[in-house]
Amino acid sequence: MTFKFQINDEIRFRHDRQLLDKAEAFRPKMHPVVRKPVRAVELTKNESLLEGWGMAEIHADMEKMAFSKGQSIILDFGRHCTGRFSMDIRSVGSPMDAPLYLRLRFAEVPAELAHESEEYDGWLSRSWIQEEFIHLDVLPVRLELPRRYAFRYVELTVIDTSPKWAAVFTNPEVLCASSAPGNAETVPVPEDPELARIYEVGLHTLQECMTDVFEDGPKRDRRLWLGDLRLQALASYASEDNPDLVKRCLYLFAGMTSEEGEISANVFTQPSPQPDDTFLFDYSLFFASVLHDFLQQHPDEMVLEDLYPVAKKQMDLALQQVDEEGRLHLQKDRPVFVDWSQEFAKDTAGQAIMIYTLKHFIELTRMKREDTAPYVKQLEKLENDARNRLYDPEKKLFRAGEEGTEYNIASQVWMVLAGVFGQMKNREIMTEAIQQLFPVKGIVTPYMYHHVTEALFQAGLKQEAVGLMKAYWGKMIELGADTYWEAFDPDQPDYSPYGSPIISSYCHAWSCTPVYLIHKYLLADQPA
Repeated sequence: MTFKFQINDEIRFRHDRQLLDKAEAFRPKMHPVVRKPVRAVELTKNESLLEGWGMAEIHADMEKMAFSKGQSIILDFGRHCTGRFSMDIRSVGSPMDAPLYLRLRFAEVPAELAHESEEYDGWLSRSWIQEEFIHLDVLPVRLELPRRYAFRYVELTVIDTSPKWAAVFTNPEVLCASSAPGNAETVPVPEDPELARIYEVGLHTLQECMTDVFEDGPKRDRRLWLGDLRLQALASYASEDNPDLVKRCLYLFAGMTSEEGEISANVFTQPSPQPDDTFLFDYSLFFASVLHDFLQQHPDEMVLEDLYPVAKKQMDLALQQVDEEGRLHLQKDRPVFVDWSQEFAKDTAGQAIMIYTLKHFIELTRMKREDTAPYVKQLEKLENDARNRLYDPEKKLFRAGEEGTEYNIASQVWMVLAGVFGQMKNREIMTEAIQQLFPVKGIVTPYMYHHVTEALFQAGLKQEAVGLMKAYWGKMIELGADTYWEAFDPDQPDYSPYGSPIISSYCHAWSCTPVYLIHKYLLADQPA
């Protein structure tokens, strides 16, 4: 996240041991696989790829190569990998009269290897940089690095040996592990080759982020975020369906809440589950949506019984911010996320998300056979306020901002997804959005682009939705992506929220949703 939050020592959390024990019981089985490099490469200029850097194959037989001071090699594993790296190292020449001083750099994209770590001066910790400096006093040895890395390329550089001997590297490999069950092979793929490739890269992105939870990114932050979880679960149902993994994530969030019962925006899982002290208005509400979506796919009375009270608490807390007229008043210490960008007002989108999640919660209340009337009344207020105060009939768009003079894409998209109006009106709104607000500006995450694309599909603008998918996710592929990125601005392809690609995540969970979008809106009637 690019939101900068301060440490809050005043927040106290309570742990529900029964719910956390169930989360542990749903820990998924991991499926290990060993991957080896497919070729040796060198960094080359290629203006068609990210930051103008690509890789070119070189002819190299590592078994016969000896590396002295200053020499290096880059290994290409052929695809994005998440796992632990190891290799054999031995010395040749005279007896080893000095340690081997070795640097290893791991990169998801070539552009990372064009930057040096000492150049980095961003606000995120440089400890995330995937770089290791190692001294080895005795060879031969099997070097097994303890940390997990997310990469396609690994650069090995001998910083120093001695003039009398050289190092030989053999048997490099990475032990990968994912909880993806491998059942995506039964899912049909699009006939359009460009969409098929978009789907394939999305599926690989999802698989790389499926560990013992749905991680946001295997390189960084390696956490379970509620917003990411919602989208990953939808993609999972359409492909690598693993219901226990979704249940585990839901129970982890439910088992660790603030003393007021509020769910944190994300949780850490190592060395033991721990909630973060970050709270986002929309992320807490999405708990109800994730639970609703799961029960639609996998009806489960125990899950409903256990988790409904937690969903209810999130809704009740959020509704305290709605006035008698149905207007949402957001609190500064509970911001609405929507997208990283701070270039647009998010109040209208926040109210739409309130409506969207409240509808899901009402469905949960019906499943529980409890009284829906108080929530239906609140929904009517929120929707009436949206139609009467926020909607501008002349511009055929929703207003945003304190003055009500801003018209941004996020407001239109979320009001359409929330179903404030019917299908015909939604189509009119998105048609006007295309004419007045496209091309999309000021949005920098695939997370928000997903919602723009789905709003187009839901409004019946299938051609426009497919076009946006190809222009956005397809553009990442053109720039060399084999997994989708954490942030991407088509107008600034080199954009990094952290100022350098060596800290950016080029495999990020919230970017995998073409799997879901293609399956739901383009393949629903196509036989496997």
